[in-house]
Amino acid sequence: MVADVAGIVASLVVLTVAGDQFVIGLARSAAALNARPIVVGALVGGFGTSLPELLVAAVATAERKPEIAVGNLVGSNIANVCVGLGLAAMVAPVRVESRTLRREAPLCVAAVVLLAVTAVGGFARVEGFLLLAALVAAVAALFVNARRGTMRDELAIEAKEFFDLPARRLPRVEIVRTALGMGLMVGAAEVLVRSAAGLAGRLGLAESFVGLTLVAVGTSAPLIASAIQAARRGDYDLVVGNVLGSNLFISLAGGAIVGLIPGGSVPGIGPAPLWLMIGVMAATWAFMGRGGRVSRAEAALLIVAYGAALPFASR
Repeated sequence: MVADVAGIVASLVVLTVAGDQFVIGLARSAAALNARPIVVGALVGGFGTSLPELLVAAVATAERKPEIAVGNLVGSNIANVCVGLGLAAMVAPVRVESRTLRREAPLCVAAVVLLAVTAVGGFARVEGFLLLAALVAAVAALFVNARRGTMRDELAIEAKEFFDLPARRLPRVEIVRTALGMGLMVGAAEVLVRSAAGLAGRLGLAESFVGLTLVAVGTSAPLIASAIQAARRGDYDLVVGNVLGSNLFISLAGGAIVGLIPGGSVPGIGPAPLWLMIGVMAATWAFMGRGGRVSRAEAALLIVAYGAALPFASR
């Protein structure tokens, strides 16, 4: 058991550090290649921050540990909102001043609901293709809405300032940073899945519970850290954009990965965590829509709800 715990701790540390460096390298590389600001924002807020969850889902499914894969997707969606956004709003009330709320929140809530619906009966190729098609449609909608919006997109500007994105030729160090971050995350994901499965077996815990809790919080750590840092700097659109974008990719891309990787049908998950996932997303959308912000009181409610509901997450 000691070896499993050590493997989990070490892999989570590597995932956090490597994930942070990967996102920085990816964003700077995209900017140096003259990518549009909204593309940089999407890479940071969506794909980059959700990559640890996507890698764990792929590795767990390939290694016939689908309960960890699905549990991690659902648990990370919950942790991103309750812990990531919650702690960021405790640092400073998170205001949303751009079109991020109108552009991404409805798509994110719809993606989470679709993941919950498909997860009830278990994932197969049909569900995988459905989620993949929804991902393509959602990303296309985001880019179309962004191009129709104002020239000054606060989310994209904050992403550029946050990562100190260069306006010069692509430096080699960013290529190395991105490639090395990706490689380390792949290795850490494999160690994490094997160690989590081993610990679950030794303690008599369901693999889905370990995925929902320990693995989910670990893979959400890079987003949680960046959300807190962004809130301290007053980059509120970046905080919300990262959380919503990450959950959209986790729900649609992660679910598609689980459904499409060979290995047969993936069993469903209990209703309690699915209702919790939908509930916290709906509540957050309501908080932001009520006044364009998430207050400290609302953030505390999200954090308390997470802690109170976690013991029942496997039911």
